[in-house]
Amino acid sequence: MASPSISAAHAADTATSAPDPGRKTVVQGKAARREVTTHAETINVSAAHVFEYTHAQKLADSTTRISSETLTKRRVVSVTDLQALAPNLTAETLKGTQSINYHLRGIGFDDYYENNMSSVMVYVDGVAYPFSSMTDGMMFDLAGVDIVPGPVGSYHGMADSGGEINLHTADPTSTWHGGLTEDIASYARSRTTAYVSGPLSRTVAFRIAAETSHGGGWQYNPVNGAHLGDQNRVALRGKVRWTPDSKTTVTVGGHWTQDKSQLVNGQVVANLDPSWQTTPHYTSYRQTEWGIRPELAALVGRPADLKPSENNQFWGANIDFIRDLGFAKLETLSAFEVERQQEYADEDALMIATADNYRNVDANVFSQEVKLSSQRGPLEWGTGMYYLRSRMHQQFVADFSDYVGRGYISDNFYDQNQQTFSQYANISYRLPLHLRLFGGLNHTSDDRQILNYHTINIGQSYNAFGPHGALTNQLGGVVGIDAQVDKDLLLYFKISKGFKPGGFAANTIARPEQLNPFGPESVLAYELGFKSDPVPGKIRLNGAAFYYDYHNQQIVSSLLIPDYGPVGMYVNIPKSEVWGIEMSSELHPVRHLYVTGNFGYERGTFQKFNALNSGATNAYHATTNVWKAIYQSWDGEDSGIPKLSLSGTAAYRINPTANYEMELGLNWSYRDSQAMTVGGNGIYRIPPYFLMGTYLDFHPKNEKWDVSVYVTNLLNRQYSSTTSSGTSTYQHIPGEPRFIGARFGFNL
Repeated sequence: MASPSISAAHAADTATSAPDPGRKTVVQGKAARREVTTHAETINVSAAHVFEYTHAQKLADSTTRISSETLTKRRVVSVTDLQALAPNLTAETLKGTQSINYHLRGIGFDDYYENNMSSVMVYVDGVAYPFSSMTDGMMFDLAGVDIVPGPVGSYHGMADSGGEINLHTADPTSTWHGGLTEDIASYARSRTTAYVSGPLSRTVAFRIAAETSHGGGWQYNPVNGAHLGDQNRVALRGKVRWTPDSKTTVTVGGHWTQDKSQLVNGQVVANLDPSWQTTPHYTSYRQTEWGIRPELAALVGRPADLKPSENNQFWGANIDFIRDLGFAKLETLSAFEVERQQEYADEDALMIATADNYRNVDANVFSQEVKLSSQRGPLEWGTGMYYLRSRMHQQFVADFSDYVGRGYISDNFYDQNQQTFSQYANISYRLPLHLRLFGGLNHTSDDRQILNYHTINIGQSYNAFGPHGALTNQLGGVVGIDAQVDKDLLLYFKISKGFKPGGFAANTIARPEQLNPFGPESVLAYELGFKSDPVPGKIRLNGAAFYYDYHNQQIVSSLLIPDYGPVGMYVNIPKSEVWGIEMSSELHPVRHLYVTGNFGYERGTFQKFNALNSGATNAYHATTNVWKAIYQSWDGEDSGIPKLSLSGTAAYRINPTANYEMELGLNWSYRDSQAMTVGGNGIYRIPPYFLMGTYLDFHPKNEKWDVSVYVTNLLNRQYSSTTSSGTSTYQHIPGEPRFIGARFGFNL
């Protein structure tokens, strides 16, 4: 973890934000929350008469910080749930699977096969997770989450163009604590979490936490009545912390997840192929269709009645060493992560086989970071290096047996190697008149190769392709100034540059040109913000305005291959822009009432973008028998990102008796419409939706136990969470209906 003495600029960008010197350390379990007090100021968190994260009001950033209490009350059990707690954040599943695509302030990347780096990197305790599905099973026993928008990379880890999502898991405690929580809800859903934490000796403490979740499937097949969507996941995490002396801390951690959960399947909204005549049977929001042919099941070695589902294992270990050298702190962080993923997705949402896909992923990641940061003072500095190496073998088998014009099973497999080496340095200096200058610089070299690519159309053809490589070398950084106008008002302005490496489109390759890499993207960002407590303990208001100059944006489009035709590819948009504003507020207007709110507004525009018009190109070929690329200009067109996002909570807290506390809460979130393709309208745009939830929590002041009842999607809205497409259909992936649940917790 980063030192509490890091500079304001450092804390604005770092993935492991420093502990708040004005609040207690928050760990899983309310009893454990009271255990640690840092620095001089002590605040009773459970009393909730002051706002959290008081130290962050002095930091020149627009990071959204979410406490463990908020995660519990808003029932955040997946990274996709975070988009309801932060402005201008989109976290969508890939076609209803465990792979996640992130967009933050309009910067993001839609990765169909998870073989490219995300524009928004996820870190767990400072360890980068370049493959998004690796976060599966990590959303329990958390101390908090930080969502950092904008270019990053000058203070830790790897450079990125869009930002970071940082998960902080709970730490071992120096006294004994334990807890067990059972959460049961509609559709036979259950989630059990437990932890135990305490000292093994005077210098060694440990923590073990576990989670298991089952049931909750709310979809069914109208053809045969089969049920779909049940969770079946078990996860285990452990930490051991050794403090041999006052200047040294060594933390060893490990985790393991097994996930055999079923997927959320789509609903067909369009026929993409005039030759297709099958009509879906479903008429209800909860209905969907799927079906696997025995030939595909036998080929991948799975049961003949397999439902759309995962069969995944993830495990990893890390060691974090911190040493106080007097003039600075030295930290080294080493980690090794492994992914074994087997996934069946019915991408046509039909009983027939026009786009049934099975994916096999065997990947591992090693990372090493070394950094040195100065102690607190007028001049603060930091420097470090980060190395990441990944190895992936991926196979995806697509069943096109019922698709007119193909009629075969396609088996595709390849290897991909990647290594990234980055160096960074940062500095800040306090000037008179409460001014601070800060800046940072980073350099990243990313080298990746795709090897041994084979496409076997069984009974039709066999293609093997040579290796392809992509090398990126880029500079990024940040420079800014902040002013502490008075003790309750901070103003700041910063300019930052970030980038994301290029990569490969590795889906169903028919011609070697499809393996040509797409180039890196870069973002030059300008941000002006403020943080204020106009009435301390009563009103808090923070805000930021931003403008992004976006170059070579990576996006899914099409490319014409001579003598073959248009193919789906990632392309680079020469120039585009994103601008917007964000506001967050916390209010305690009257006794017992606490209100929070987030507001985000963003607009994106393609400034220079000529995209291949596949329809016009195919029509020209049908008439002339000549392949000629016909382009359409999107200059000046809206990029389709959700313009407006709103979220908030209102909680009424009372003491019904002297020894008990009760809280009644209401939460809400709104997401504007989102185009899912370039220029997408109609079915190619997710409609806006508004969701509400509520809860009632009751517990004694000693927090030995806790009872809650809750409702998610209180109004039972029917909405789409994302979209998917197969060869013959386009589908919307429906969001969860109303769930009614209860949670029982015990703490020692």
